Amino acid sequence: MDDETGVDLQLDRPHAARMYDYYLGGRTNFPADREAVGRVMAAFPTALVTARANREFMHRSTRYLARRGLRQFLDIGTGIPTSPNLHEIAQEVSPDARIVYVDNDPIVLTHAQALLRSHPAGRTAYVEADLRKPGSILSAPALHETLDLSRPVALSLNSVLPFVADDLDVSDEFGASHDAVPDQRGGDTEGGAYAIVERLKDAVAPGSALVISHGTSDFAPEASEKASMVYRSSVGTLQPRTRADFTRFFAGWDLVEPGVTVAHRWRPDEHNGLSSVTDAEVSCYAAVAFKIE
Repeated sequence: MDDETGVDLQLDRPHAARMYDYYLGGRTNFPADREAVGRVMAAFPTALVTARANREFMHRSTRYLARRGLRQFLDIGTGIPTSPNLHEIAQEVSPDARIVYVDNDPIVLTHAQALLRSHPAGRTAYVEADLRKPGSILSAPALHETLDLSRPVALSLNSVLPFVADDLDVSDEFGASHDAVPDQRGGDTEGGAYAIVERLKDAVAPGSALVISHGTSDFAPEASEKASMVYRSSVGTLQPRTRADFTRFFAGWDLVEPGVTVAHRWRPDEHNGLSSVTDAEVSCYAAVAFKIE
C-alpha cells in the first residue's frame, strides 16, 4: 500500500516507529505492528512502561535544557509525532527555540507537517536523512537554515541507537582513519554507533548538550533478550547495551547529575508519573551531558 506520495509504507510488515506509536497509545499503527507488540509484551510484559518512561525522559530533559538556556535542538530519530513533541516542550519554556527533526523513515515524512507547527517566535524544520550517515544530516541545507552550529545545540538521540549495531561498517562515511573510537576501558572498538555519535559530537559547539536514552538487558536479561529477538525477526537490528557501553557514548563530556541512570530516575519532577515502577520494568538508561567549554 502506498501513501499519496507514492512511497511504499509496507503496512503488512511490523515497523519500529509504528510499534512505538502503539506503545504510546497512538493511532498510526496497523495489525502487523500490533501483533509484533503483542509478541514483545509476551516476552517483556512491561514494554509499555519502558516506552512511557522513555517519552517522559524526553519531556523532562528538553524542559531542563530549555530552562538552562539552550535555544537550539537537533532531534535525530524523531519517529511518528506524538504530542507534545519536542518542539512543543522547548517552546513552552522558550518560544524562540529552534528545532530540527531528523528521520530517514518515509512513514515519519508523511506526518512531518505535525512537527512543523512552530511557535511564531521560533522555528522548526524536518530533514530526511539517515543517522548511519551523519554527513547527510550535517550537510542538510534545512539544518543550517534553522540552527547555528557555532552556538550550543542540544543533540537528542532518544531510543534510536539500539537500532545501530557496533559492527556497522561506517568506512564509506568516515574513511579508514575514523572507523574506530577509543574504548574508555582500554583499546579500540569498531566504529558503528560510537563512531557516529563521535562525529555528531565533534560537529557541535562547546556548551552543547547530548541527550540519549537506550534500552538495556542489565536488569532483566532473559526477558530483554526474548523481546530483542522479536525486534530482530520483525524489523532488523536491535542491540541493547550495558551501563558501561551506554556510558561510553558520553566520553569527554560532562554528565549532568544524576549521571547515567534508569530513565524514570533522571531528575523526576511533577510531570513524572512513574515513581513507583522498578528499574527492571523500565530497563532503559538515560543521561544528559554537556560539551566542555
